[in-house]
Amino acid sequence: MEKEESQKKENQNLKDENSELSTDKQASEEAKKNEEEEQLSPEDEIANLKDKVARTFAEMENQRRRFEKEKDEAFEYGGFSFARETLNLLDNLERSKQTLESDETIKDKDTLKKLIEHINIINEDMISIFKKNNIEPIKAINEKLDPNLHQAMMEVEDDTKDQGTIVQEIQKGFMMKDRLLRPSLVAVSKKKVEEKQNNQKDKEIEEKEAKN
Repeated sequence: MEKEESQKKENQNLKDENSELSTDKQASEEAKKNEEEEQLSPEDEIANLKDKVARTFAEMENQRRRFEKEKDEAFEYGGFSFARETLNLLDNLERSKQTLESDETIKDKDTLKKLIEHINIINEDMISIFKKNNIEPIKAINEKLDPNLHQAMMEVEDDTKDQGTIVQEIQKGFMMKDRLLRPSLVAVSKKKVEEKQNNQKDKEIEEKEAKN
């Protein structure tokens, strides 16, 4: 029993000594660090201050530029969501026009012609207002499909056009300056199945002849 208590006391003494050594070491390192800082020459201190000031100014300049960019974007594209919603009016005008033109009860009547004229005037006025606000329709018909501007909804067999050429515009797309307001919904051309098969056969024949 006495041996165990003696052993415990020795272990405790060792822990206390290690703790004191660790504390002394930390105090020594801190004192050394403070001493090194105190030993900096005036030139070094000035250099350190200049570096801190330069860093502070750089951060302030970056922040200023970021604020300027956000302000410009808010000014230029502040009406982006409103403009996109307004495009629904154009769509509704176009749908109304198509519905009236397909109505057999008023087809070929003067009343229909006047209605269509008024719809066209309203449509042209809206397009003009959009253009004044840097909103332009995207070119589609006879253009090559561009995934960044167009969204293909269907394919139409057409041997007179290169494959992937836009042959029908389902819904007009628009750009607001350099931003896509909405893509054009389009139909693109594709070659007939028979022609594809013939082209494939011709290609296979050419490959065989090249090997021979």
